[in-house]
Amino acid sequence: MYLPRQLISHLYLQLLRSHHPLSPPVLILVALEPDALCACRILTALLKRDYIPHKIQPVAGYGDLARAGEDLVQPMQTTNGGSGGVVVCLGVGGLVDLGESLGLLSSEDESEDMGGVEIWVFDARRPWNLGNVFGGQSVAGQPMADIDANARRRGRGVDNGRITAAYSSRKGGIVVYDDGDIEEMSREREAYHALLEMPEVDEDDDDASGGDTDDEDTEPGSKKRKSWSGREDEDESEEDDDGPPRQRRRSNSDDSIIDSSPSRRRRHGHNSSNSSRSVTPTTDSPSPAEPKQPSARTLKRRLIHLKRKHDTVLQSYYASGTSYSEPISSLVYSLASELGREDNDLLWLAIVGVSSLELSGRTMTGVGISNSSESGGSAGWGGQRGEHIRQIFRDEVHRLNPPDPFERDRDIRGEINGVIPTTARSPTDTSIRLSPEPRFLLVRHWSLYESMLHSPYLAPRLHVWTENGRKRLHKLLAKMGISLTQCHQYYTHMDMELKRALRGRLLKYAPMYGLDGLVPSEPSGYASSREGWGFVRCWGWKACLSATDVGVIIGAMLEVGPQEASAAWDAKRLPRARGTDDDIENGGGSSESDLASLLPRFWSAYDALSLTSESPTLLLESLPLAQHLHRAILRTGTSLLSKHQIRHLRAFRIAVVKDGPDVKLFTNPGALTKLALWVAEAIRVQERERGDTVKIGRKKAAGTPLVLAGLDEDRDLYVVVGTGGGGGVVDFAALSKRQEERRKKKEAREKKQKERAERRAQRAAERENEDGEDDEEESDESESSSGSESDEEGDTKDSKRLLRNRFGIAFQEVVQETNARVRIDSFEHCVVEVQKDDLGGFLEALSFRSVVG
Repeated sequence: MYLPRQLISHLYLQLLRSHHPLSPPVLILVALEPDALCACRILTALLKRDYIPHKIQPVAGYGDLARAGEDLVQPMQTTNGGSGGVVVCLGVGGLVDLGESLGLLSSEDESEDMGGVEIWVFDARRPWNLGNVFGGQSVAGQPMADIDANARRRGRGVDNGRITAAYSSRKGGIVVYDDGDIEEMSREREAYHALLEMPEVDEDDDDASGGDTDDEDTEPGSKKRKSWSGREDEDESEEDDDGPPRQRRRSNSDDSIIDSSPSRRRRHGHNSSNSSRSVTPTTDSPSPAEPKQPSARTLKRRLIHLKRKHDTVLQSYYASGTSYSEPISSLVYSLASELGREDNDLLWLAIVGVSSLELSGRTMTGVGISNSSESGGSAGWGGQRGEHIRQIFRDEVHRLNPPDPFERDRDIRGEINGVIPTTARSPTDTSIRLSPEPRFLLVRHWSLYESMLHSPYLAPRLHVWTENGRKRLHKLLAKMGISLTQCHQYYTHMDMELKRALRGRLLKYAPMYGLDGLVPSEPSGYASSREGWGFVRCWGWKACLSATDVGVIIGAMLEVGPQEASAAWDAKRLPRARGTDDDIENGGGSSESDLASLLPRFWSAYDALSLTSESPTLLLESLPLAQHLHRAILRTGTSLLSKHQIRHLRAFRIAVVKDGPDVKLFTNPGALTKLALWVAEAIRVQERERGDTVKIGRKKAAGTPLVLAGLDEDRDLYVVVGTGGGGGVVDFAALSKRQEERRKKKEAREKKQKERAERRAQRAAERENEDGEDDEEESDESESSSGSESDEEGDTKDSKRLLRNRFGIAFQEVVQETNARVRIDSFEHCVVEVQKDDLGGFLEALSFRSVVG
């Protein structure tokens, strides 16, 4: 089932009304990612305000999810002696059948009784598991074979899987929170329910082959044919010999396809398989008033054809590749807003969660690099949809943080001049402000030079991994009038005049180096939308952090570990179980010690997002951890590019990290993904400068998909991640520029045509043959209209150029067809673990797969 966006608070209000002191605590399963962590903080704040007890369980992968189902969820079922309850999945399980993964559906009694356990699913990954979305309704006390599909489809308060206001959560079930995408999936919903209502049919039966001979018609393969009376067939055969010729009839009714009960009589005989007549118990003569019905074989073929048609719809949906929709932190904030509980703290958590998506490469086309907007600032994920969400947050910032009337003029001047805020307005200032954030990394907590050098946006475009690239960076700083002495100081210690003039100089000189999107464009006024601007929050004199800074720090805490000595951290990692070959081959091999080693990371990041005043202190203490991670990314990426260790295979590029001082750092999938995004962005910039394009089907995209493998010596395996190419999210800013150019060309063409028409009108008065002029004018008009139509078609093609990441599907295909020992346990299906000896064969088989589509 799915809960539409307009009813987002329906289930929470029911939980609030039904809660009592003896109610079981709400179980929250949280993925180890910043977006899910921020959503967890928002949800727990709501539960605490309503005095609803809850329990948080971090989940690192599908193995942990199964263990959580066995240890925590199944004991909650009423069939196991529990009292039911609510389980909230944040970033967990949207791609799989949760009833099966958590072990809630018993295969012994073949029932769909969830035992009073209701699962709420918040997940930004796509595609959805349609069993969760359009099914997931608990039907207690009845075997699955006895459940009427129509009754299941139109359950109380559920319409075609859609929860209505009349729904009451008593029997449990799986509820997916819709961000607006499911409402548009009409084809998938229709196909799913049609397949659910169809009777079982054997597609391998000879009757499905399309033959019309007597031998095929009398084969005993059809179970329905065996169950019918043979005497009636003989009677129909005798009537065929004596009866008049009949016209062949067709029925387009779906009811006739599904209804194949024995009351529908079939005719069997030579050349009469497609005709039928009704047989009454009293007479053998045909009834002229009753229309002839199609034969059972015809009905079966139609049923098989319709079944295959619906199967194709669902298969195309699943085979489209992975993508990301609205962040779950934004969705949970919408829940808080609907309840009237929004405040600055919850808004800040939602902003951090949304800002973290771009850092981890989560776009509308899955994990990969995106065509960032040329307007500058936090272009982020999602194109127009993502910018719409960020604009809503900007409006929320203005609503919840009204400017001080005594300092309004100063704030306006500061925003118009584009000064990056680095301090609070007062010792008690905890407000959120908009800031023209440049695409530098941790600029408030690093020197300007280091921040620019490690920027994932600036470094690939300046080729900082080469000596010439470093010189280009020095020249850019010199043209802006910033000495190396100044830029190597901490940004907060730089000369104030340089900081005030920094944004203006970047706008002037950055385009010379191909850095058009380095900073946001000039605002048109205080009430403007400030597209591309970021968010900053201060905690008095303690700290001033941007949302991107917090996302970088939280990501590093989850990917590298808590702020402890490296020797202590290595000691924690060494006892981790390696798993047997059979476990890895079967997708297992993840022991409880895996999650035990990740728990310190999760709780450290969770505490750092605390809503108390201690939050900035914990974040600032973890700043060296984030800086260490991004220094390692620059070192390792530079080594791969400068030593030409990136190979170009048939469908993607491949690089392997197996030596160097930072090799252990990239055994974590999150850190390895960030390195892959850095390398992929550098490759895309090189290909774009050379004018290279990659043709995928009928589409062309700048950039090639990349597979990056990191060696884990402790477990004798490679962690492999596949990132999409540069044809991902549509560059809407560039698209709007092209549309503007086409509009100007169209206006110029119309102006010329108008002048031509006026000249023709003048000549028409002097000429006698006006028909020829009219014909020419019509031909010119047709050319103009065809030109405008081609422009519109070009815009449409550009807007649909979405090449999704299909590495997850390709990985599964390779595992099924080869003997490679591969473990697929991550919620990111483009991340797998491959045994060290099997990496070569795995990549060879993968090179023949479609990895972007």
